[in-house]
Amino acid sequence: MTEMNVHADLCLIPIGVGVSVSRYVAECQKVLQEAGLEHQIHAYGTNIEGEWDTVMAAVKRCHERVHALGAPRISTSLKLGTRTDRSQSLQDKVSSVESLLNGK
Repeated sequence: MTEMNVHADLCLIPIGVGVSVSRYVAECQKVLQEAGLEHQIHAYGTNIEGEWDTVMAAVKRCHERVHALGAPRISTSLKLGTRTDRSQSLQDKVSSVESLLNGK
């Protein structure tokens, strides 16, 4: 079977840790860096691109590491997108919209 790339939008929310969750978000960002995945944090989550199994393993590690920091519960939303007709990065998708906005 061939490798399948995926674009993911991950929003991991630790529950039972108080109001500020930046410490937990930072830990998950470290996991994504360690996995060598392209990723971009945004205000309500993180966009990730990479090979399906690598991305899914990193999401699991995020849960493991955030629990290890003391979060008793985690709620995660995960949106996934794949395509087989051509290769497209997250930046390609953003650039396509930006070019339309700039009249190109």
